[in-house]
Amino acid sequence: MSDGKAKSDSEWRAVLSPEQFRILRQKGTEPAGTGKFDKHYDEGVYTCAGCGTPLYKSTTKFKSGCGWPAFFDSIPGAVSRHTDNTMGMSRTEITCTACGGHLGHVFKGEGFPNPIDERHCVNSVSLNFAEENKA
Repeated sequence: MSDGKAKSDSEWRAVLSPEQFRILRQKGTEPAGTGKFDKHYDEGVYTCAGCGTPLYKSTTKFKSGCGWPAFFDSIPGAVSRHTDNTMGMSRTEITCTACGGHLGHVFKGEGFPNPIDERHCVNSVSLNFAEENKA
């Protein structure tokens, strides 16, 4: 975490909704198919709902059918990967590099037709969206 974006739990609770706090800070998951960005395909940039850091470009978003927004790649350096051994399995957790907020998990080798065969499965609650300037 860098750029002064680290906060205490009480500071995070003051700026995040209870659901955002549960997911971003306590590593929760929203129910499949309920997130506002699951079927959202406007052009722009998805940012961290916690700190505003740009994380994903809309050009890397794809329809995976998993029930959560899916991206095949992040903005370089914006997303960090960590081993997650919870739930009786080993997965790769993804977090915002700037503030450490939990985004979801990344999966490889599922056969999706994208350039690197990865799926970043991200909670909509962890994201905001900024529409691309059409100027």
